[in-house]
Amino acid sequence: MTKLCIFRLFTSPSRKTYIIIGSGVSLVKLILVRHGQTLWNREKRVQGVSDIALSKRGSAQADSLARSLRGEKIDTIISSPLKRAVQTAEAINHFHHLPIEPEKDLMELNMGDFEGMAFQEMVKNHGDFLKRWAEDPASVVMPGGESLAELQERAWGVVERIAGKSGTTLLAAHNFTIMTILCKVKEMDLSHIRQVHVDVASKTLVEFKNGKGNVIFFNDIDHLAGCEEVIG
Repeated sequence: MTKLCIFRLFTSPSRKTYIIIGSGVSLVKLILVRHGQTLWNREKRVQGVSDIALSKRGSAQADSLARSLRGEKIDTIISSPLKRAVQTAEAINHFHHLPIEPEKDLMELNMGDFEGMAFQEMVKNHGDFLKRWAEDPASVVMPGGESLAELQERAWGVVERIAGKSGTTLLAAHNFTIMTILCKVKEMDLSHIRQVHVDVASKTLVEFKNGKGNVIFFNDIDHLAGCEEVIG
């Protein structure tokens, strides 16, 4: 599955895979990791900025992700302050012993009135909204929440702040947060955001060299083999 996603991202001639930032620095590596599974992920509930912890399976996934990164020289770890991201960052940091820097601008898309709602309930009671969300997600503002553009603006601000120094930074964040960052890197309109969906406990590497950003690998989940056997 991962290889197919990589193929789709790298073979389309119509999509650029770079954006210019931090041009005064020779090489900046950015590892984007999505948190492990929560019970709300399993129950297909809208999480958004709700502070939900990892499930047992999610903790196992975070541990597997951490082991896959233990040989990586990581200089900085920055995490969304939400529990599921922090717990994932802590698992990774077991092998690196760095201070984990909380960053509220890496929080998930604020889903407003939909926070905690089950997908089946949304289908039943908010079908028109879901249709608009499916047809053009970039045009939608979550009732009582925010838009993808607002999320991208705050998340990309974090990338800009760290892109001025060389080294490797790991960002522990969320699905839509990472997706909006990848859209910016690839100069993709947010209406195509589903093309860069990332799985739970996945890792994606972006390198910025002389200001040019390239996705080196995308949505890697090879390390998760066996985690599906963990219940809870």
